[in-house]
Amino acid sequence: MKSNLYFRRVAVIGAGLTLFRRRLLETPQELAWEASRKALDEAGLDLKDIDCVVIGSAPDAFDGVHMKGEYLAHGSGGIRRMVTRVFVGGATGVMVPITAWYHVASGLCQKVLAVAEEKMSPARPHPQSVFRYIWDPITEKPLNPNLIWIFAMEMHRYMYVNKISKEEIALVSVKNKRNALNNPYAQAAGNITVDDVLKSEILVWPVQLLDTSPVSDGAAAMVIVSEDIARRYTDTPVWIEGVGWALDNTEWTGRELTYPRYLEYAARMAYKMAAIERPSKEIDVIEPYDPFDYKELHHIEGLMIAKRGEAPKLLKEGVFDIDGDIPSSPSGGLLGVGNPIAAAGLMKTISIYWQLKGTAGKMQVKKPVHTGLAQAWGDLMQASTVIVMRN
Repeated sequence: MKSNLYFRRVAVIGAGLTLFRRRLLETPQELAWEASRKALDEAGLDLKDIDCVVIGSAPDAFDGVHMKGEYLAHGSGGIRRMVTRVFVGGATGVMVPITAWYHVASGLCQKVLAVAEEKMSPARPHPQSVFRYIWDPITEKPLNPNLIWIFAMEMHRYMYVNKISKEEIALVSVKNKRNALNNPYAQAAGNITVDDVLKSEILVWPVQLLDTSPVSDGAAAMVIVSEDIARRYTDTPVWIEGVGWALDNTEWTGRELTYPRYLEYAARMAYKMAAIERPSKEIDVIEPYDPFDYKELHHIEGLMIAKRGEAPKLLKEGVFDIDGDIPSSPSGGLLGVGNPIAAAGLMKTISIYWQLKGTAGKMQVKKPVHTGLAQAWGDLMQASTVIVMRN
């Protein structure tokens, strides 16, 4: 079925990643340029060929640099050309290629360099301290919450309503860290067991250390171009077929945390554009956002790949394994590769690009793939971004 919507066709023709690590020595600008250079090299382009640059990064406080878009422009080719910085919290990494898509689909630009960077290590005493100032000063701040505290409540609610065990959720961390063993950029790969997860340090119950992704530094970049440019430079373009985003009520205390309706809205927008009517049958490989292990299951349900409360059952049956019916996070995800916030979402988009192009190496899923999806999530459990691609 063809979509009824008309835009100029947009393709990805190059991508690049840096290592994801804690306390990388490179500056944010150097990380951005390393990823950009790799993407340009694969595309067969030079920086002078680029019309526009889209930059994504989370709060400036991580890098300790004010006006980070302007700062990163020096490391990603944004001098003397149009530059846009986007920021929607953890959802930024997929909003970057969405914004680049708009630049090209609208006819504004022909060749866009899309870059996402995060250097979380400089935040002292810990990156969590950056989030001390995001709470409502009247209704939330007196409770002295932190993000893990909030996500623990969501995880507990998801488990309670759907009668899901910690053991079932831990299988996500086991799977993703195992997948990351095949990823040369990964920070936290490993062969772990469910028992390892259950015996790891309790942070805020039910969240334990191995339920979470690590603090990371890193950058990612893609070259996104119009159809005529794509066909001029490659025989194997990967097309951006659908994009979607949504922002739910910011008052998280008044929402049902069991189900990510913000993601369903974003997914429906992308599916409509890509003419997808049965996502569990029409999507071959997925990269849902997994800063915590329960979130991958939560998001798979929000993407309507699984019915509400049924993602853990499908996981246990092997549906989401790298050789399963719908491989999920073949890159290793944030749990295995790392979580430099904005760069993490773009890393997931790049993973789908590599899968569809057939250049994922040891990460390549076992089945033939033609349609893939990447998704990111941010703010206080309310924002989501979705991108659908085809080969």
